[in-house]
Amino acid sequence: MIRRGDLNDVALLQTIGRKTFDDTFGNTCTLEDMRGVLELYFNTEQCALELSDPQDNFFFFEEEGVAKGYMRINAKHACPLESLSNQRSIELVRLYVLKEYHGAGVANELMNFAIAFAREHGYERMYLSVWEYNFRARGFYEKHGFVNSGVQNDFPLGSTPQTDYWFVRVLG
Repeated sequence: MIRRGDLNDVALLQTIGRKTFDDTFGNTCTLEDMRGVLELYFNTEQCALELSDPQDNFFFFEEEGVAKGYMRINAKHACPLESLSNQRSIELVRLYVLKEYHGAGVANELMNFAIAFAREHGYERMYLSVWEYNFRARGFYEKHGFVNSGVQNDFPLGSTPQTDYWFVRVLG
């Protein structure tokens, strides 16, 4: 089941967010940098602020009372891709699935939900940023119709430089 997140989900958002982010990037930067990034993005105040924002959309995937992942989707920021500037676009900010549920269809369910959500709200394009070396995620996004724009997005983890690519999908 996929359900919308709310203020009651602050601790859940923190738990899944911290765990999945650390599992993905933990060995790519210093422990100090990772701690700083996790505190920046997943502190209680930040998570409560995001979950209470009506322009921000969090959806959790749960089965039998167990949360296995979540996604965040919004159109709060101007699209960084010039090619999409005249099109109604929405960003898939996060699609995080706990490692023990990789390959169980959770990510597919969340992605299909994200695409349906975007279409229902009249968006023409969906875009996302993915780390250049996260080949598993890149392959997943490509399987779901996203194309690497070739445009880089600097996404440092503290003092550790990292590069993402912007991927785009036509929703029509």
